[in-house]
Amino acid sequence: MDIKAYIESGILELYVAGALSEKENQEVYSLMQQYPEIEKEVIEIEAAIVRLTGSTIESDLGIESFEKIKNQLGHNKVITITKSKYNWITYTGWAASIVLGLGLLYTTNKNNQLQSDIQISKTQQSLLETQIENSKSNLKEANTLISVLRDENILKIPLAGQGNFANTFAKVYWDKKAQRIFLDAEGLPEPPQGKVYQVWSLTLNPLTPTSLGTIDNFNQDSNKIFEITNPNNSEAFGITLEPVGGSETPTMNQLYTLGVISAS
Repeated sequence: MDIKAYIESGILELYVAGALSEKENQEVYSLMQQYPEIEKEVIEIEAAIVRLTGSTIESDLGIESFEKIKNQLGHNKVITITKSKYNWITYTGWAASIVLGLGLLYTTNKNNQLQSDIQISKTQQSLLETQIENSKSNLKEANTLISVLRDENILKIPLAGQGNFANTFAKVYWDKKAQRIFLDAEGLPEPPQGKVYQVWSLTLNPLTPTSLGTIDNFNQDSNKIFEITNPNNSEAFGITLEPVGGSETPTMNQLYTLGVISAS
C-alpha cells in the first residue's frame, strides 16, 4: 500500500470531518491501527482544526480571519498531486475540515453564550435575594421603631443644638428595660471626611461622660436612626464630632447636641 498517496488523497480530512460513510470510516480506522503514519496524520489534522477554530474565535470570523484560515491550511499541508482525482478529493477534504471547524466555532459560541446567560441569571437571583433580605430587615426595623414610639414606658429626650451648632438637633428614645436607645440624628449634618459622631451617656453630679460608641455609617444610613446599647444610669445624652475611631473624652468645642433627662 502506498501510504503517502493514501494520506495525500484527502480521505483522512473527510474522515476527521465526519463526511465518510460508515464502511469508509471503518476502513480508515482499520488502517490507522495498522499504520502509525496514518494515525499520526489524523491526529495532526484534528490538532490543526482545533488551532484554526481557536484563531477564528479570537477574530469573530472577519475577512482577515478567513484569509488566516486559508493561509494556515496552506502551511499545514503542501500537496503536489499529479492525478486529477486525488486533487479534487484533497480540496474536498479541506473544505470539509473548514466546515467542521466552523461547526466547532458555532458550538463554542453557543456554549459561551449559555454560560454567560447562566452567570447573569445567578447574579440577578443574588441581587433579588439581597433586596428581599433588605426589605425584611427594613420591615423589622420599622415595626420595632413603631413599637418604641407607641410605648409609654420609653423615655423621649430631645437633644438641642449647642454653641456654634445651634441649628442642629436630635432625639433619643431610651428603652431602659431593653438597655438600648434609638437615636434619631436626622437634624445633624453629614460629618466631614476623617470625622465621626460620637454618642455620650452623661451623669451630672459629678459630670461623667461614658461613650456609647461612634456612628461610623452615618452617611450611608438614609433614615439616620441608630440603635445603640446603653446599660448606664444616664442623666443626659450628648453628641460630639470626633476623629475616626472616637475619643476617650468628649471634645467640648465640638459638642453638637445635648439633652438632659427630666426628673419627672
